[in-house]
Amino acid sequence: MAGAASTLEASWQARLQAEFDQPYMLALRQFLQEESAAGAPIYPPCDSVFNAFAHTPLPQVKVVILGQDPYHGYGQAHGLAFSVLPGTPIPPSLQNIFKELQRDLGVGPPGHGCLQAWADRGVLLLNSVLTVRGGAAASHRGKGWEQFTDRVIDAINCEREGVVFMLWGGYAQRKGGRIDANRHVVLCAPHPSPLSAHRGFIGCGHFGAANDYLASRGQAPIDWRLPPAS
Repeated sequence: MAGAASTLEASWQARLQAEFDQPYMLALRQFLQEESAAGAPIYPPCDSVFNAFAHTPLPQVKVVILGQDPYHGYGQAHGLAFSVLPGTPIPPSLQNIFKELQRDLGVGPPGHGCLQAWADRGVLLLNSVLTVRGGAAASHRGKGWEQFTDRVIDAINCEREGVVFMLWGGYAQRKGGRIDANRHVVLCAPHPSPLSAHRGFIGCGHFGAANDYLASRGQAPIDWRLPPAS
């Protein structure tokens, strides 16, 4: 976290830099330092914590997919919600995302779980909490990241117009309560987890709905196809 503000992409840095001097972020930095000093693995790697912002600058945000925590297994998380690097087994929730994408738009699964191409096309893949202790799900909740990502949502809410927010599950929907539905469109569905996907995530039609909304505003739709792993 040392010097973290300077690692943010420029448009996000301009909007969020002041957050890094706030007491909650100083406390979060101390917590992460203590975790590291105790030998706990922290995911994603420090140079990937702000990956979502690097790939999707604020002026380019067209869609926000809001996740909860990074994956806590070795080699999974790389700073983009729901995404894993090529060569990593595709997690069950992401398998269901691909199933719905194929059902909705006929886009077949790519054979890997890396969503970086979506991020580069304007889909902000934002987790509410940006780090996790290896092997310990939700271990960094309540340490300050939620307040920081609230400021991210506020920035999009206030400075952009016509953004599609995909809020999957109660956690994301509660966090999305601050979004101005008069300026943006909010799409809600159950979480794609195998525990809940059958209760309405499969069949939600969010990918097509997002593209229809963008097109209605004269914007190019998102190309949801993912290239083969390189």
